[in-house]
Amino acid sequence: MRIYPTFFRLVFSGMDPELAHRIGFVLIRAAALTPAGPVMRRLMRPAPRLRTEALGLEFPSPFGLAAGFDKEGSGIAALSNLGFGHVEVGTVTAKAQPGNPKPRLFRLVEDRAVINRMGFNNDGAPAVAPRLDKARKTLARTFGTPRPVIGVNIGKTKTVDLDDAVEDYLSSARELAPHADYLAVNVSSPNTPGLRRLQDISALRPLLASVGSAADEAAGRHVPLLVKIAPDLTDADIDDVAELARSLRLDGVIATNTTVTRENLVTDPERVIACGVGGLSGAPLKKRSLEVLRRLRSQLGEDGPAVISVGGVETAEDVQERLDAGAVLVQGYTAFLYEGPFWAARINRGLARNRA
Repeated sequence: MRIYPTFFRLVFSGMDPELAHRIGFVLIRAAALTPAGPVMRRLMRPAPRLRTEALGLEFPSPFGLAAGFDKEGSGIAALSNLGFGHVEVGTVTAKAQPGNPKPRLFRLVEDRAVINRMGFNNDGAPAVAPRLDKARKTLARTFGTPRPVIGVNIGKTKTVDLDDAVEDYLSSARELAPHADYLAVNVSSPNTPGLRRLQDISALRPLLASVGSAADEAAGRHVPLLVKIAPDLTDADIDDVAELARSLRLDGVIATNTTVTRENLVTDPERVIACGVGGLSGAPLKKRSLEVLRRLRSQLGEDGPAVISVGGVETAEDVQERLDAGAVLVQGYTAFLYEGPFWAARINRGLARNRA
């Protein structure tokens, strides 16, 4: 199972990163349609001792796939076969959009990191909604209880003015909430102009309150609502988010998104500069992501809203460290690109050994 890093170096490392991602995702989906699909699902299914209750839901494992890999809900069942306890789809916008001009995805292999300025490229909420509905039914049929959880991450359409952002988010919420196990509001991507201004509490409060009400009404049930924040917030900003989460009774906070900083990288600085603007993810984010998690947990209190930790997670030990620091769930993404399809199963086995 450790063959993949060599395969990556020989095959994918010299390929355009976005093309490599597309090919890899196609292969994962194709495998799920062959007799190998049920075999993978059986062999990679998380051990029962990893079942986790969070957000009023039961997860097969505390470890899941962060938003960004499956932007359009086209491979939820196939990704679940690999052992992820949940798959967060998105970021999805109310209207379809192509994203930013290419190239927009860059690997920093020496740092086990990625820089992206994808720009929320996706098919739009109306197209994604039926895929979510189909995936929920497929997971229920093939996994039973508990099935992998489907989260949906929503963001602002690029062409929509910030003054109209709330209604844009509401359009997505109404379309997607009936098919989502939980909903995450993304106000922290650095790749949509002005989006991070919505992290200001004066803008964030009415946005989250409105989205929560619209989602519950559209779904006819409570849809757990979370907000995803940036690692670049100051400690005071993090404290304000924690207070807002408590006052609005949010179900949780996802910490963190990508960073706009370029600190402590070993990659040649000229290569980093050549990549241009965008969000940095991967191993270099580990320290700051853990700091934000600990700050949030201390401010939210032990009985406060849940925290999903993401950023720089690579191993079972990393996941366990986040759980020990107060996260109820942990997500990864960038290491998936470097470690390959057996990554989640390997993490689950490590977590299970810790609980034996």
